[in-house]
Amino acid sequence: NYGLDRLGIPLVEVATDASIKNPRHAREVAEYIGSIFQSTGRVKRGLGTIRQDLNVSIKNGARVEIKGVQSLSAISRVLEKEVLRQLDLIKIKEILQERKITREEILNSKVLEITDVLRRADSRIVKKSLEKGDSIALAVLLPGFRGLLKLGNSRFGKELATHAKIASGIGGLIHTDELPGYGISEEIVEEISKRLKLKKDDAFAICIGKKDVLKKAVEVIKDRAAKALDGVLEEVRRALPDDTTEYMRPLPGAARMYPETDVPPIRVKKDYLDRLRKNLPELPEKKLERLKRRYTLNEEQIKQILLAGYEKDFEFIVKKFPKFESIVARTILNTIPELEKEGVDAEKINLEMLLNVFSALKEGKFAKEGIPELLKYLSSNPRSSIDRAIKDCGLARIDLREVEKLIEDIVSSRKDFITQRGVENSFNPIMGLVMQRLRGKVDGKLISDILKKKLEELS
Repeated sequence: NYGLDRLGIPLVEVATDASIKNPRHAREVAEYIGSIFQSTGRVKRGLGTIRQDLNVSIKNGARVEIKGVQSLSAISRVLEKEVLRQLDLIKIKEILQERKITREEILNSKVLEITDVLRRADSRIVKKSLEKGDSIALAVLLPGFRGLLKLGNSRFGKELATHAKIASGIGGLIHTDELPGYGISEEIVEEISKRLKLKKDDAFAICIGKKDVLKKAVEVIKDRAAKALDGVLEEVRRALPDDTTEYMRPLPGAARMYPETDVPPIRVKKDYLDRLRKNLPELPEKKLERLKRRYTLNEEQIKQILLAGYEKDFEFIVKKFPKFESIVARTILNTIPELEKEGVDAEKINLEMLLNVFSALKEGKFAKEGIPELLKYLSSNPRSSIDRAIKDCGLARIDLREVEKLIEDIVSSRKDFITQRGVENSFNPIMGLVMQRLRGKVDGKLISDILKKKLEELS
């Protein structure tokens, strides 16, 4: 059997046409497509379950495909940086043309061995590289590239290094736009420049490795440098964590788009499509309007619930606990993401766990402020009962008289502070002290009311 999937997980690919206008629009489109997927109830949620490949082209540029953008929030940032990179490539092309640099001049540029010069450099990187067997150092003349290898939002020097690394396995390169540096002094730079007979606008790149590796690396460096005269190249790039991109391979042509030969084509009949149309899930915009009519949440909250894919869980929980609508929404939109940032595995916070928590809340076993602590505990102890979790978290309800006594004691111990600050300005600091002792055990509003009363009595 032959499966068109990833490790047994069915893979669905959706393509858009070229009508997306800008980075913000691209994110909006991706969000909408994702919300349609989630409306089916048949897709996984979470980072990595949906990946976006972006195709970018600008005026006077070329189509570039960016692979593997994993989060919606990164889409606009990646696109913005890619547009700036392409604009810089166009600028590099124009500057090279102004400097009257030709392709032949770059491809036939001088290459010199400079091992003896670099051995004098006080550079740990250089020394470590030259210590490896029969490694040597070469300097590659790059005619007209001074100031262009590290320009604006692009790092063309890094681009050369990436191409060389993919083709030859070389570790990297050092170029004049970042020298002196890396322990390579101005004197050494000047000596290499003299040997290469550098002109005012010229640059050079240094690469270190074995002769056979460097031969291929130099060839690729020159080739990519010469292609700078073409401006933006059609290529495939990968998205990096800092929202920049890195070269992977040339963009494949139409010949690559062949039918899958190991899978027979499936004829989709009209009656099958008609059946599907009759059973389509509720579309996001219709679901939004329905939820707005049914619940008291604002539109932005509902949109966030839909975007997170929690609308079914939300409706199921609120149907059982209608008085907790806002608390359920806050738990889904704020509490769970905040716990995830703390390292809690949000995948373990399932519907059953939430139902148990809200059931205990309804029964008055703890206060709503204790929800984050309970979910954190239960995600680490999924077999624990809700009662055990409440006990272990120290969230069990306490008697009202105990609450009043504790607040009274805290107010009494801070009498001088309250007198100095005044009742109104003392409320928040004292409330903070009380909540440290009672958070999750007593409703926050009840604590607030009792504290206000005790402070007024003091005045």
